[in-house]
Amino acid sequence: MATATEPGAEAAPQVTVRYWAGARAAAGLDTEVLAGETVADVLARAEAAHAALGHVLQVATVLLDGRPAAASSRLSDGATLEVLPPFAGG
Repeated sequence: MATATEPGAEAAPQVTVRYWAGARAAAGLDTEVLAGETVADVLARAEAAHAALGHVLQVATVLLDGRPAAASSRLSDGATLEVLPPFAGG
């Protein structure tokens, strides 16, 4: 497998991650841009950068461009992931 430093290697897609409610509090920011081939890749990078985000990701719904996303969903440059923790109330 090629790495990003090898000639001809392609960089992983860059996606915008939006954090809502408790996810925003855990991450300490509203949005950030991260790279990854899949949803799981990006969420792993987010968790590595924001340790408090781990427990939120276990229960959050993740949307990819407005639709529910599986961890294995492939990403494309410019996509948007939204991390939505469960909301209380009704």
